[in-house]
Amino acid sequence: MTDLSGDLSAEDAKLLTLARATRARARAAEGAAVRDLDGRTYAAASVDLEHLRLSALEVCVAMAVSSASAGLEAAVVLVDTGAASAEVDLRAARDFAGTDVPVLVGDVAGRLHTRTTTAGTTTGR
Repeated sequence: MTDLSGDLSAEDAKLLTLARATRARARAAEGAAVRDLDGRTYAAASVDLEHLRLSALEVCVAMAVSSASAGLEAAVVLVDTGAASAEVDLRAARDFAGTDVPVLVGDVAGRLHTRTTTAGTTTGR
C-alpha cells in the first residue's frame, strides 16, 4: 500500500496530526480534520451512540457550518478499518463545500493511502 504522508504541505500535515490526536483521545473508529476557506481548522471523532451516528467528517462539517464557515479547503479522514478500500462518505462535505475539495484518507496510524475529492475522484490507492 502506498503511503502518501511524505509529501504533505505543512497545512495538510497539521490536519493529519489533528485527526490522529482527536481519534485517539476519543478512542473512536474515525478521526477527521478539515480546514475552512478562512484557514480555521476543525477536528472531530466519529460518534456512535444508540440514537446518533455520525462519521468524523460529518461532525467536522457540522462544526464548520455552525461556525459560519463559507466552505472547506481540505480534509483528512482516518479510519480504523486496516484496509485501503475503506469507503468514506463524502456526501456532507460535498453538500457544504462542493465537488472540488481535496480529501486525504488513511489509517489510524496516519498512513495516508488515498487522495480523493468531494466529487469522489480517487488517486494514489
